[in-house]
Amino acid sequence: MSKTRASIFGDAPDPLDLSGFAPKAPQDIKAPPVDAIRAISEAARFPSREARPVPPPKRQQRRHRTGRNVQFNIRARQETIDAFLAIADQQGWVLGEVLEQAVAALERELAVKT
Repeated sequence: MSKTRASIFGDAPDPLDLSGFAPKAPQDIKAPPVDAIRAISEAARFPSREARPVPPPKRQQRRHRTGRNVQFNIRARQETIDAFLAIADQQGWVLGEVLEQAVAALERELAVKT
């Protein structure tokens, strides 16, 4: 065995013997039935990798072009948000309109008290 590397650009002094490389003969393996595999995996509590059905969205998307372009993020209790959305659904208003109506009602109430 020589310690010199073979050149990729020149002719190899001794051609490589590739007779040992040949495709393997196909094996005659019969796969077990799919039902048997499923029964065994369910008995062993192996989790399925099949996609679960996606639940429908809880609320319908509320996208309207109203000219309102300033975002207003607040934290509130879940009951308050549910009541806010219920008012919007009941009146058929978009969320920005519910906020405007609520602010106007609060301003009227505060004006009466003073």
